[in-house]
Amino acid sequence: MEVSFVEEIKSLRLKDGERFHGEGILAVTKALLQSGVAYVGGYQGAPVSHLLDVMVQAKPLMQELGVHVEACANEASAAAMLGASIHYPLRGAVTWKSIVGTNVASDALSNLASPGVVGGALIVVGEDYGEGASVIQERTHAYALKSTLCLLDPRPDLSRMVDMVEHGFALSEASNMPCILELRIRACHVRGSFVAKTNRAPAVSTRHLMAEPAKFDYMRLAHPPVTFKQEKRKLEERIPAAREYIVKHGLNELMPGKKHADLGLIVQGGLYNSVLRSLQLLGLANAFGDCDIPMLVLNVTYPLVPDQVVDFCQDKRAVLVVEEGQPEYIEQDIATQLRRRGIHTPLHGKDMLPGAGEYNVEAITSGLSPFIAQYVSADSAHSGQQWLTGLQQRRADVAKALGQTLPARPPGFCIGCPERPVFSALKLVQQEIGDVHIAADIGCHALGTFEPFSTGHSILGYGMSLASRAGVSPMMQRRTLAIMGDGGFWHNGLLTGVQSALFNGDDAVLLIFKNGYTSATGTQDIISTPMEAEKQAAADKHSSLSHTNMTIESTLQGLGVQWLKTVHTYEVAHVKALLKEAFTSDFNGLKVIIAEGECQLERQRRIKPWIQSLLKKGKRVVRVKYGVDEDVCNGDHACIRLSGCPTLTLKDNPDPLKVDPVATVIDGCVGCGLCGENAHAATLCPSFYRAEIIQNPGLFESLWAGLQSRLVRAMQTT
Repeated sequence: MEVSFVEEIKSLRLKDGERFHGEGILAVTKALLQSGVAYVGGYQGAPVSHLLDVMVQAKPLMQELGVHVEACANEASAAAMLGASIHYPLRGAVTWKSIVGTNVASDALSNLASPGVVGGALIVVGEDYGEGASVIQERTHAYALKSTLCLLDPRPDLSRMVDMVEHGFALSEASNMPCILELRIRACHVRGSFVAKTNRAPAVSTRHLMAEPAKFDYMRLAHPPVTFKQEKRKLEERIPAAREYIVKHGLNELMPGKKHADLGLIVQGGLYNSVLRSLQLLGLANAFGDCDIPMLVLNVTYPLVPDQVVDFCQDKRAVLVVEEGQPEYIEQDIATQLRRRGIHTPLHGKDMLPGAGEYNVEAITSGLSPFIAQYVSADSAHSGQQWLTGLQQRRADVAKALGQTLPARPPGFCIGCPERPVFSALKLVQQEIGDVHIAADIGCHALGTFEPFSTGHSILGYGMSLASRAGVSPMMQRRTLAIMGDGGFWHNGLLTGVQSALFNGDDAVLLIFKNGYTSATGTQDIISTPMEAEKQAAADKHSSLSHTNMTIESTLQGLGVQWLKTVHTYEVAHVKALLKEAFTSDFNGLKVIIAEGECQLERQRRIKPWIQSLLKKGKRVVRVKYGVDEDVCNGDHACIRLSGCPTLTLKDNPDPLKVDPVATVIDGCVGCGLCGENAHAATLCPSFYRAEIIQNPGLFESLWAGLQSRLVRAMQTT
């Protein structure tokens, strides 16, 4: 089974006056239904995964409302869904993870923004930014600027976020511009409450169909020659209409200052909570949101309203713009508006705040402190500096107590991950044939770039690995390898990689991890996911899925792939042999290896409840456990360097005459058997053993186990 959102789905049914409690992204999901959304699509990915996952699992509720929900193949197909709002008064919302998702969707977004929309179009983007992010460090803001899309960045308060969803649709309809709702990780996971409204069934829906299509209107097409007129409309009609709506409905918020009215802070809405906490550390705000310095909170960061900015900045001694990331689009826009009006208020931003990186409380305080010291007093900034110094001192104290720097702890494959054995085999085969150029890809398998595998020369985008080696293959004496998952294959790899390689007759090797899900985005189902009946049968038998779904194989065969092999990932020796064959074969053309093994997280979610149910009934349950014979282990640790499994680690050698620690398998082992497979494939020491742990054994098994124990004890005493 997948992750269940039973409780979250219940909260989507709340009515007028009832109070919603939960996370930010779930509040946004509820807000979509309250706003009369007619269709929802998207591509999964943190931090906005819950939005689409919850709606997919809330199918009965969506059917009642007549809302169409579609899990899209990629972000481009999600963005293209919004084409429904070009002609029809349909409110549509799509979602994906930025900035990588917005990159993929950019073609459709440009062609959507040019003719504009009549129905509200909202794009919910998870802005995954900062050192802990899982994407490249760019900003969605650039797309709002280039394509003239409204960009909403709501203050991380559930009531305000919900209001901005509803206003987002209305703003889109008032200006004919699609709107982007930008949500940082902190906003998505902030917890709170708001007073709910009853869900609005859309006037036109899957329950109330349109009788006829819209009349043909060439102005609604993103096609020359009308594209020039559409561009003029952006400037002359849409942006002014958006600004009028922003002012009329007070979307941006002015927080008055209690003391220093001659200073000002202009803050992206999503950063408000962190800025307020920083001001509190500086003694310029309290926990209830009252601050001494006026703040203009930009819940809409594009387009800015020039009059609003000018009114806030004029007659002030100085203004600081708190804008996360670079380039400083907002700061430059504000500076331009002020200079055009002849206002020379000193404007600060990136000259005091960090140029890049996530703006957490520490980063903001480090920038606010010099601003306060310069324009308020050094004493006022002292408390903030004390806090920063104390923070640095605590880190130094911890480092001193440890005696050494903590080792790096990069993310790694899950315990029992079916992809780890393939990287072990790849490491072994390169020891025989030499190093090969490896084009890595987005997905769980990208963790193979970390130790102990350190595998991969490039990552150019989701499903782009085979395409990214096209310039390398002709220049390389040895064949290149491209790696992608089944999620990446369907997202982009089929067309940009496989089709192109076949068309050009490229001689390369493609390795596809087929674990049955788009695992890196939360193990969502895809077209090659095993059927529900097969999942249930596997659960009943306490076994792995056999993956009878052959969609990838049949697709490749239909395209004309002639060299195609499938292997179970845990068979390390077999995987190694196939890789070696692919690199050395006389066949000139694309060679595809499908490494098949179910995502271990999904397997454990399926079998653990089943095992617990058997134990409660008192039935016999057998669990496989692997271990290391301490007397045989020689302390070489090649097994660990070849595996990287978290449950295969070290402990002190029980033999006082031996110095080197021995390998050991700790609790948490799921019995995948990789350690033994590696030992066999690499001809390592025979120290691994396989044991079966039987719970609720039968009478004969209990008697036999007792007899064995007595025999062993007797032999130990002789």
